[in-house]
Amino acid sequence: MSNKPATVQDVATLAGVSAMTVSRALNAPDKVTADTLARVRHAVDALGYVPNAMASGLRTARARMVAALLPTLVGPVFEELVESLAESLKRRGYQLMIGQAGYDAAQEEALIKTIIQRRPDGIVLVGAASSAGGRRALLASRIPVVETWDFSDNPIDMLVGFSHVAIGETVAQFLHARGHLHVAIITGDDARARTRAQAFIDRSRALGAQSAQCFFTRAPSTMGAGRKGLASLLQATPEISAVFCSSDSLALGAAIEAQHQGLHVPQQLAIVGMGDQSFAQDAQPALTTVRLDGTRIGEIAAEFMMARAEGRPIENPVVDVGFHIVVRDST
Repeated sequence: MSNKPATVQDVATLAGVSAMTVSRALNAPDKVTADTLARVRHAVDALGYVPNAMASGLRTARARMVAALLPTLVGPVFEELVESLAESLKRRGYQLMIGQAGYDAAQEEALIKTIIQRRPDGIVLVGAASSAGGRRALLASRIPVVETWDFSDNPIDMLVGFSHVAIGETVAQFLHARGHLHVAIITGDDARARTRAQAFIDRSRALGAQSAQCFFTRAPSTMGAGRKGLASLLQATPEISAVFCSSDSLALGAAIEAQHQGLHVPQQLAIVGMGDQSFAQDAQPALTTVRLDGTRIGEIAAEFMMARAEGRPIENPVVDVGFHIVVRDST
């Protein structure tokens, strides 16, 4: 068995055709005879031949690949968005490549520059670019960029997401309307989470909350962090009657800790999560949570990319998909 990968010439020799005919059979099968196509496909299978996408991209000036940069690959919060984006791109003949940018600006910038070197047809950022250097590199690259899972008055290129300030304020109003005067938030420590938490605290205080506390945990969030956060908050402020958690995992952890401490949810402690993950409605009690439409975000991001690839105009390159609170037993 050779140490070298099979080449298009190897396929051509085995199939008894020219290299040009092999290329035509792989890229435009309707332009060759059925017999030729069968022989080429048999040779491809026999040799395990995989076309060189990079070389093909140099010839066509198109990689047919979109890169998505996620803060984390751990946890289900971005699953819906990624699945929707991947499926929407696949239907149009594009592949999705995923990279983990982390919650560190320097790490994000380094990954952005590495991705740009690969010259994908587009780049999707889950969250607005947090590093100035990464932002400059994206602008200079001229590669189509869609920022998601956030909202900004100054996007790099295209944007589809929602306002974290609006989420924080809306949850504060939701809990205030239910008579909660001692509230708290358990949240990740990344930039988007901090923005959301500050909006929640500010709005709660403006509505007359007698106490509004905050517990930060390292992103990505976990159930264990939810337990630890609630325990710490209750120790400092035992009168807390409602807590907003920046993920459903944190909220589930808080519910477990409440049960451990003998608190009844929602009679003694109301809990609101965020993300509406698949387990939220099956938890005991079922979690009230902020619903984010990851499927819609993925679909719009893919459509933006395809419009750019095909040279079609985009009437509105900034879309706010909004959010809503799904009310369940935990409140």
